[in-house]
Amino acid sequence: MVIAGWEGDVLYWFQSIHSDILDGVFKFFTLLGEKGLFWIAVILLFLLFSKDKRIGITGILALVLDIVICNLILKNLVARDRPAWIDTSVPLLVERPDDFSFPSGHTAFSFAAAATIVQYRRGLGAGALVLASLVAVSRLYLFVHFPTDVIGGFLVGITCALLCGIIVKRLFEYKGWSTTDGWHSFKPIREEDT
Repeated sequence: MVIAGWEGDVLYWFQSIHSDILDGVFKFFTLLGEKGLFWIAVILLFLLFSKDKRIGITGILALVLDIVICNLILKNLVARDRPAWIDTSVPLLVERPDDFSFPSGHTAFSFAAAATIVQYRRGLGAGALVLASLVAVSRLYLFVHFPTDVIGGFLVGITCALLCGIIVKRLFEYKGWSTTDGWHSFKPIREEDT
C-alpha cells in the first residue's frame, strides 16, 4: 500500500535520492543512534572526565526519562505502524524494526543527549545537535519512520534534556555543590571557603 499525504511525499522523495554513497552515510548515522550506545558513551565520558558533573548527571537523567516516555509509554500508547510495515515494496537497508513508530527513539535519544550537552558546552553541543539531526534524517531516508515520528522524537528528547537540566542546575544551587571540582563537587561549599 502506498503512503499518501505529505508524509508519504517526504518519504518517497528520500527514496528517490538513494545512491550507494548516501546509503552508506545514512546507515552510519542511524548506527550512531542504535540502542543509544554512542550517546550513552558520550554522556559517560562527560560524567567521568568533565569537571562539571552536571553534564553527565543531566545526560543520564535525560536519557532514562527519554526511554521511559518514548519507548515504554508513547510507542505503546500510540501504536503507530511504521512506513516499512505499510509499504513493503520499499527495500530496506536496515533490519525491519519490530517496535512501533511514534515517536522515533533514535531521534529522541539523540536530541536528549545533544540538548544536554548544549546546555553546558555550547560549542560541543552545536556539533552534537548536527549529529542528532543527521540521525533523525537517516530514519526518514531509511524508510523506518514518518516525519511526524521524527518531530515527536525531537520534541521528547529536547523536553527531557531541558527538564533534567533545570532540575540538576537547581539541585546543585540548592545543595551548594561546586560545578568545577569534579567528584569533589558534592561537598557543600563552606562559609570559610568563600
